[in-house]
Amino acid sequence: MDRVHELFKNDRFAEMCGMIIEDIQPGYARASMTVEERHLNGLDVCQGGAIFTLADFAFACAGNTRGAIAVSIENSISFLESVKEGEFLVAEAREISLHNKIAVYDMEVKSGDRLVAKMSGTVYRKS
Repeated sequence: MDRVHELFKNDRFAEMCGMIIEDIQPGYARASMTVEERHLNGLDVCQGGAIFTLADFAFACAGNTRGAIAVSIENSISFLESVKEGEFLVAEAREISLHNKIAVYDMEVKSGDRLVAKMSGTVYRKS
């Protein structure tokens, strides 16, 4: 998993957003961030794009745990609840299907025990 940490430690966008990798295992990753003023939209709730980026960051980390370089080719997110400034978000990505060229993942973003977003995604695994 050191390779994945090395690959994503230079993710400038995740760093700019204040996201960190908490755990990486084969087919799994967890990332987190605290919602800050910079993440808020005009309604003073967390911008959906920030939540999507956190889920996508965990997705990217999990998708690259099997040795091949994996790039996202599809994802879909549902926002279930709004998130306010100061909340601590955790995104977990879990592999649900792994094949030679394609793998599928489910992601959940939570604030404490509260599920705030659910995402699914597919990666293409390069040779």
